[in-house]
Amino acid sequence: MSDLQTRRTFLRAAAAASAAWAAVDLAHVEAALAWAAHQTGQGRREFAILTPDQAAVVDALTSRILPSAEGRPGAHEAGVVSFIDKSLATFNAAQKKQYVDGVRDLNRRASRKWKGTRGFAALNAAQQDELLHDIERTPFFQTARFDTIVGTFALPT
Repeated sequence: MSDLQTRRTFLRAAAAASAAWAAVDLAHVEAALAWAAHQTGQGRREFAILTPDQAAVVDALTSRILPSAEGRPGAHEAGVVSFIDKSLATFNAAQKKQYVDGVRDLNRRASRKWKGTRGFAALNAAQQDELLHDIERTPFFQTARFDTIVGTFALPT
């Protein structure tokens, strides 16, 4: 696939995600952001949609997309996993299957590539990056990346 085709694929995915988000009632987005901020502020995480294992994978995934650096908080510190979970329970419910399937696929790939691994969240950062490089053009990764960026930069940390 040429670089131009890759860019076009990314732009199409970004446009589709943007259109979906534009149609969302902003009150639902603000409620999900407030919920994530509350969860992070309380130092606890309760999940409406994601199981604890799925949440660990989403947290690891989002932490590799936007890691903390030079003292600045990343997706983990911003509580993006809570934002994504709340969005899947409300305005973004249509993407629940995509997240469940994407998490399952990441765990399967991790276990297949590194025998004896318990899944994506158990990998070290370099292994996670290697695996994410393999899926970076998938709709799941593009969705998770978009949600991570929105959740990280919209959440007050």
